[in-house]
Amino acid sequence: MSLTIYNSFSGDREPFSPHDPRRVTVYVCGPTVYNNAHIGNARPAVVFDVLVRLLRHLYGSKHVIYARNITDVDDKINAAAISEGVPISTITGRYIEIYHRDIAALGVLPPDIEPRATDHIEEMKLMIERLIAKGHAYARDGHVLFDVSSYSKYGALSKCNQDEILAGARVEVAPYKKNPSDFVLWKPSVDGQPGWDSIWGFGRPGWHLECSAMIESHLGETIDIHAGGRDLLFPHHENEIAQSVCAHDGKTFARYWMHNGFVNIDHEKMSKSFGNVTLVSELLDEAPGEAIRYALLSAHYRQPLGWSSASLVLAKRNLDRMYEALRLLEDVRLEAPPIPAPTVIAALEDDLNTPKAMVEMAALVRFANTAQDERTRREAKSSLIGSGVLLGILEHDPTKWFAQGLKVDSNEIDELIEARNAARKAKNFEKADQIRDDLNARGVVIEDSNLGTTWRIAK
Repeated sequence: MSLTIYNSFSGDREPFSPHDPRRVTVYVCGPTVYNNAHIGNARPAVVFDVLVRLLRHLYGSKHVIYARNITDVDDKINAAAISEGVPISTITGRYIEIYHRDIAALGVLPPDIEPRATDHIEEMKLMIERLIAKGHAYARDGHVLFDVSSYSKYGALSKCNQDEILAGARVEVAPYKKNPSDFVLWKPSVDGQPGWDSIWGFGRPGWHLECSAMIESHLGETIDIHAGGRDLLFPHHENEIAQSVCAHDGKTFARYWMHNGFVNIDHEKMSKSFGNVTLVSELLDEAPGEAIRYALLSAHYRQPLGWSSASLVLAKRNLDRMYEALRLLEDVRLEAPPIPAPTVIAALEDDLNTPKAMVEMAALVRFANTAQDERTRREAKSSLIGSGVLLGILEHDPTKWFAQGLKVDSNEIDELIEARNAARKAKNFEKADQIRDDLNARGVVIEDSNLGTTWRIAK
């Protein structure tokens, strides 16, 4: 089986075929850094991290170029800076650091390229000049706007025709617009707002333009995959297509579009107005980052993700089973790099079907728990670890995994188990039971089997 992707542009599943297998390009819309990352921000970061891991496995790491941008100039950033009386760089620097820390805790690997909008102002101005010269943009009252009527295919991604878009536009139209749906490429900066000099006056770029300019700068005029949250499909991604295609004389902008679904908290859409915005940093106080990651991958990426307090409990329980299987295989030495199971690869090649991949991981756990001979146990360990690499899980030492949140050090646990085994051998069962009961009181469950004594955290 080969990789199949649901292409939001065509509205259909398509076999993935990169333009150049030696240079597979992926761009994911990253954060606007004016606040702490919430679970909705984390979902695309985690989901498309799995996509990139899979592509690197299929095409080789050196042949995949992954870019995830940072929007570090924006009206919300300006407002936060004004509120605190600091430069926007103070706000963006703070929240970039928090974002990096939080998603790293979820096992998200750094992108190959992480462009920042403020580093590409000149590229944005050059793209605006090309659009004006080609008749797709116009300057009025210090603003530069894209003329939507100049691009006949506008709405192809969102499946809205121009009449519907115009009908849905707000009644109150800015006086500098030719059409209600025209969008800003450049706007004036006033009253101390950050800005840059340009032939249209002191100002700053429109949000949609930023991604188009950064993609052109780092990945080229046409890329393989453009991805992001479903909330970006319109107008952000629709506008990216319009300005990029028109700036590049009709060239395809992105060959495949992928969009992840929303996150619902206790059956309600996550929203500030509902007061249910759930921050990644808060969740990391409740559970390991890997459990949060597992929960984020528990639903298919295109579907809404239902999040509740039970989500983390279930995720942690499933990971405990996997780590327990690995702990039973700790004596097995792998003589070669771990290899993902074909069943897990097949699930991920099926439009990134992570729920199916998790089902296959559970099957690998059952296989590992029944493996007896050395060859089978080595195969089981290799498959579990190799498959975990694709999903971004099972990256901890099993002993350290189970020691998280304990009131006792893992080394102390091992010493107490050794003392208990010595007491049992000496038939001092009272002492052995006392050690077991003491560990139970501290949240550690002792389990004896023909393979030896192991321990786990009480559920």
